[in-house]
Parts: sequence; structure tokens; C-alpha cells
Amino acid sequence: QEKSMLKLQKQLKTSMKQIQALTALVGQAPACDLWLGPQAPSWTHSSPSRPADFKLQNNPGALPALPAYILFMCFRHADSGHDEHRIRSLFAAAVSGIKRVVKKHSEDFDVVVLWLANTCCLINCLRQYGRDQSYRLANTPKQNQHCLRNFDLASHCQSLGDLAIQIYQQLIRLAQKKLKPMIVAAMLESETIQGLSSARPPSYRKQPAAPAYTLDSLLQQLSSFHEALGRHQLEPVVVGQAFRQLLFTVSGVALNYLLLRRDACSWSQGVQLRYNVSQLEEWLRAKGLQQSGAMEVLQPLIQAAQLLQVKKTTEEDAEAICCLCTALTTPQIMKILRAYTPAAGLEERTGWFLSTQDRLAERTPAGPCQLLVDTAHLFPVHLPFSCSPVQLDELRIPDSINLTFLTRV
Repeated sequence: QEKSMLKLQKQLKTSMKQIQALTALVGQAPACDLWLGPQAPSWTHSSPSRPADFKLQNNPGALPALPAYILFMCFRHADSGHDEHRIRSLFAAAVSGIKRVVKKHSEDFDVVVLWLANTCCLINCLRQYGRDQSYRLANTPKQNQHCLRNFDLASHCQSLGDLAIQIYQQLIRLAQKKLKPMIVAAMLESETIQGLSSARPPSYRKQPAAPAYTLDSLLQQLSSFHEALGRHQLEPVVVGQAFRQLLFTVSGVALNYLLLRRDACSWSQGVQLRYNVSQLEEWLRAKGLQQSGAMEVLQPLIQAAQLLQVKKTTEEDAEAICCLCTALTTPQIMKILRAYTPAAGLEERTGWFLSTQDRLAERTPAGPCQLLVDTAHLFPVHLPFSCSPVQLDELRIPDSINLTFLTRV
């Protein structure tokens, strides 16, 4: 038993080193080259040589999910040999290696995206070539020949799914870290409509210099994120969920600033804010993200801008405000109304103000009552199954990657 235990421990250490060598190498860059050709459908591995410090080329014809296919093919080889221990050790090593690489490159957006896409791809491979027939419906006859024969690895999908969600959340936090310093300057301080600053009330403390970030800066950063997600071929559904979360952050940070800055609540600020939000909506449509839910999370900010622009003189106006601001809570509406500074000092807030307060209390007696938006809130993420059209027997590993410990069989 002791000899068996020592042998198994040695095998586990070897597998760990192999997967670590693979993940360490691929984790250094956002994509990798791939050439297709008729090759055998499985890989095995021997003792790995130390990989060179190699940066993978970002090529338009690249297959970013190549690491996931390599890992799955190693699973296939262990399955064909009916080696359950090897499968378990490979899986443990893969999870450990991915975690380590993502942690090491926690500030590199491209690396985090790469391993999110590859983790999702590996989950899909385990399902597509597993025993559950529902995941095989889109397989070709040739792909069905490559299905696992001896083991059902569906149980590993849950652990990999948890890992993918952790990586997704890390990706969102990293993107938020880059976005948050831009939001207030871009959405509320930069003057994208010329001449509006002269219409702002005297109490508004204009920045002494131009804002560090403009609306264009914010849109360029969002475009950079979108390009990276597309480059790594992340599923469109996941891309949509990511931008829903990021636009929620933009909306929440901007709205909180508006609620906390009395001198920012004016008619001219409402006009400027509504224009800036319309530019975000146009950007979403240009990227095909209008159905992602990102439009909906902008509604509180849109309604806050409209609230600053509507008439506020009669009881009819109070009724209109109650009908308009369905995405804002009662405390948020009242906070903006109290802070509102009329452009020319002509609007009074006597009867209509009290009437608005009473009507809002009737509208949502038990509704949400929070004032500030919780910008740290993360929406649940759904990782959908996607059948891959890639033919496993056509995969080829470029020699330049230097994965010499892998052998085709």
C-alpha cells in the first residue's frame, strides 16, 4: 500500500507540473496561432521540459480556446485507458493551474478573459462529448466518435462552472476598477453640449480645468473591453451579461454622484446627462447589445435626467413626475427635487412639491426605499452550453508554442 501510495503521489506531482507548464505558458498572452491539418484525435503527455518565455501571437485566424481543447484531449486519452486516477489528477492540476495563472495576472484583462473563455470551453467539451445525449444533438457523426467511452465527467462541470463564475467576477471587478474613475467626469462634468455651462446655477462649482476623462474616453474604454471579449470568442450571451453589469456600474456611480451633489441638480445638468446617456445607448446598439439588458439598467439615470428637465409648477406636473420616475425610488426622487435649483428662480415648490410627496407615498407604500445605488452588486451570471464545431482530429499545436511534453497518439 505504501508503494502504491508513493507511486500515485509521484504521478500526481508529474501531472501537476505538466498542467502548470501549460497554463503558465498560455497565460502569458491573449491568443495563440493554430494551423489545421489531418491529425490523430488524442494526446498524451510525458515529463514536460521547461517552456520558454514565449509570447503567443495575436493572429486573426487564431483559436483562443486551444488550451481547453488540449486539456480535454488529455482527458480523452486517460478515458481511453480507463485510468480514473489520471483523470482526477489531471482535473485537480488543471483547476489549480488556472487559478494560479489568473491570480498571477489578476490585473491583465486579456489573460483573465482568455481563461474565462477557455474554462467555459472546457465545460462545453465535457458536456458535448459526455454521456448526456441532450448535449450531443448538434454533433456530427464524426464528433460522436470522439465521445468519452468509459467515464462520465459531468460531475466535474459543477466545479469548473464555479471556477468560471469566479473568473467572471474577477473580470468584472477588474473592468469596474478601470471604469469607475472615468464615470463622473465623463457623464456629469465633461461638456459634450457646448454652451450649457452658462445655463447652470451660480452655485454649481465648475471644475477649474477640463475633466480628466471625457465621454469619448469612457466609450473608448468600453470598446476596448468589447474588443477583448470578442477576440477571445467569449459566448455572446456572456458578453451581454458582462456589459449589463458594467452599464449598471456606470448608471449607479453617476446617479449616486447626482444624489450627493446638490449643486449638480439643475435643468442644464439634466439636458447634458440625457445626451450623454443617449450616446451610451447608441454605442450599445452599434455593438449589438441592445437586447442584453444593458439598456434597462440605464433607466434610473435616464429618469433622473428627465426629472431635472420636466416642469415643476402644478399638481399636474406632480402627477407626471410620479408616472415618469418608475425606476427611481421615492427617496431618490425627493432628494433630487429638494436639491433642484431652478434655472432662473421662477419655479416654486409649494403645492406641487407636497403633492408629489403625497402621491409618491401612495404609489409605493411598501416599495424600495434605498437612496444610494449599491454599485458593488453583481447580477447572477448564466454560462450557456454551446456546441463547438471544431473537429478534434484536425487540431494541431504549433511547434513554436514549445509544448514538447505533449505527444500525439
